[in-house]
Amino acid sequence: MQDTVRLFVAAPLPEALKVYLDEARQEYTDDAVRHIPVQNLHLTLYFIGNVPVQEQGSIRETLRQVAQKHQPFTLELEQLEPGPKARLPRLVWARFRPNAAFTHLSQELTQVLSPTPPRQEKFIPHVTVCRFRKEGTVPRHLSIVAPVTEVLYPVNTLALWKSTLGSPHPVYSVLEEFPLGGE
Repeated sequence: MQDTVRLFVAAPLPEALKVYLDEARQEYTDDAVRHIPVQNLHLTLYFIGNVPVQEQGSIRETLRQVAQKHQPFTLELEQLEPGPKARLPRLVWARFRPNAAFTHLSQELTQVLSPTPPRQEKFIPHVTVCRFRKEGTVPRHLSIVAPVTEVLYPVNTLALWKSTLGSPHPVYSVLEEFPLGGE
């Protein structure tokens, strides 16, 4: 059997944004809601999945090349809300305003890393801050938390992350960061 590793591509969050999101999600206290550990908060760009360990080198090189072609950009937080579908939410996310640079980066990562032709996806910049417990019912009438002042997130790097499944949460670790613009 071949050794595999579970990988995804995401942008790390600055500490100040982690603190802000941790405080903002305190609004969600229902027993059916579980908060994602602060150290696991990230902006997903592409989920790779399980790959043979020896493929990590080529994935890293691909990420290095993609990162060099894209310039840093800034996201603006719109709100924390149940999502992705308001009527049938699976999680609570911090949703950022649409951003063309984010969309282009996500699209390119999907094209170069997808083993099959990518389907047309809507790329919504977000950070998952809470999930609903599998054994519970999804709470109704959860609040929408909008920032009182502008909350900006400068995205300067993308990173290759490893995900080790566990309970009650997986453990995420950054394997390597790649500066946008090749700085």
